[in-house]
Amino acid sequence: MADLELRNISKSFGSKEVLKDISLRAGSGEFLALLGASGSGKSTLLKIISGIEIQDAGAVLISGRDISKDPIEKRNVGMVFQSYALFAHMNVYENIAYPLRLRKISKSEIRDRVGETLETVKLKGYEKRSTTDLSGGEQQRVALARAIVYEPDILLLDEPLSALDRRIREHMQEEVLRIQRETEITTVFVTHDQGEALALADRVLLLDQGQIAEDNVPAEVYLRPDSEFAAEFIGNSNILSAVYNNGYAVGNGFKIPLLKEFPAGTELRVLIKEENIFPVNAGEGMGRGEVTEILFQGTTTRVTLRNNDLTLNMRVLSREGTMIEIGDELGWEVSFAAAFPVTRS
Repeated sequence: MADLELRNISKSFGSKEVLKDISLRAGSGEFLALLGASGSGKSTLLKIISGIEIQDAGAVLISGRDISKDPIEKRNVGMVFQSYALFAHMNVYENIAYPLRLRKISKSEIRDRVGETLETVKLKGYEKRSTTDLSGGEQQRVALARAIVYEPDILLLDEPLSALDRRIREHMQEEVLRIQRETEITTVFVTHDQGEALALADRVLLLDQGQIAEDNVPAEVYLRPDSEFAAEFIGNSNILSAVYNNGYAVGNGFKIPLLKEFPAGTELRVLIKEENIFPVNAGEGMGRGEVTEILFQGTTTRVTLRNNDLTLNMRVLSREGTMIEIGDELGWEVSFAAAFPVTRS
């Protein structure tokens, strides 16, 4: 197994600075997700690791060896693209064998490796099929097989599931994770899909305008974000206006304890994930409100509370939601609130 390190990576296209002094490390066997909106720099970063793009500054290291000047074929990096990039004139076996033939591996070893890899991706028996006759999920498995058959040090996945429909995509998420765990290849996965990043990754790096805004395990990035951008970008957050007073965010009808400290009287934007708010009896808790809307969403139910100008959405398990009715008066508690000082332009 190999680890990956990026040191102070910067990249511009013309006058546009796409990556700004990016440093990160993925440990051996780690599954790292790069999450961000379009234009955040995540795909450019992946291309720099692969050698498709060359950084303007900084270094790419695999297990401590600087590969920044190595051509693509010398980096021993596997890559799966959104389009899969399979060869339509080759069958499944030939597609997977192709990178081994480029490396002048013997025919017997190619046969063995392709066979083992087909078992890993659960496509044994598909050797002679045309890739054009395969489903989207099967094509994705072939692309993964071709990327791992030569035992790369690092596996790069650039939005590989975005072209699949929801059901196949969810199944392939499980398969990608299974294959990564079985092969123990250090993996960097680029996606704009928050749920996908949170479900698959050991660590999530959230990129914003070419910089890392957040780097943490999925649960912490989602439920306890450090940055204002992460608090707004990931999931659904309530945004409240408050003033800091002796350890609390105090606003119109609420008083929420904070972990961070600010100067007395600091104006705050308080962001609270819907999952971090839960109902308590009327007259208790950090605030109160009347139930004005109940939206059943399967395993969870979103409950809307209003108190004068304050509107809050909370997400509860649906079995708890059945006990709440429109018009109920409820108190509410917060398990975690992210607070940031208001900046004036």
